[in-house]
Amino acid sequence: MKPTPTPIEPATTLATSVYARLRDDLLRGALPPGSKLRVEWLAAQYGVGASPVREALNRLAAERLLDRHDQRGFYARMVTLADLEELTRTRCWLEERALRESIAHRDAAWEEEVVLTLHRLNRTARRNEAGDEANPQWEVLHRAFHRALIANCRSHWLLEFCGQLADHAYLYRQLAQFHATEPRDEISEHDAIARHAIAGDVDAAVAALMAHYQRTSALCRVGMTG
Repeated sequence: MKPTPTPIEPATTLATSVYARLRDDLLRGALPPGSKLRVEWLAAQYGVGASPVREALNRLAAERLLDRHDQRGFYARMVTLADLEELTRTRCWLEERALRESIAHRDAAWEEEVVLTLHRLNRTARRNEAGDEANPQWEVLHRAFHRALIANCRSHWLLEFCGQLADHAYLYRQLAQFHATEPRDEISEHDAIARHAIAGDVDAAVAALMAHYQRTSALCRVGMTG
């Protein structure tokens, strides 16, 4: 009996896999900002052909997670203080509206999700015991908590835009997190945001969220320049 041939992975599946791996590498700063992303090198790194790599690069460029220059190819996005300031300002604009709408339409299911995601986040360490390595699970839960806060805004467009800005903010945090030395009580910051939101105190919840993002931005600036 002839052996059953191993199915060849569809090109779309390969491209999606490369996209996910490359996206993760870009966001955690594994590919230095400003570095050229050569198709041949990436294909060798990920063990695939050039076509799925090109598809992934084009998709990431459309999401502005990397830069594309005509006739020059693709580059990992540069990080600058000016871009960080603009990113923070824009994120505050959009998430203020999203949080206000989410609280205005709050219900029991939304409140339970905010409480649950906060509880899971608070029970998870941000770094390993030695403090020299980030805990990937904390990042997942952190993202889930902030998503839950604005999930009831009733606009998938707004949620999508906020998600894209959160991706870019994550990159800055990854690049700066081990250089910043100022102490921070993130548990208290998250607790305050959630407490005000669930109580329906819109202005206090927005103020707490904006202060949270501004503090993150300030620490990133210290990390980038220190």
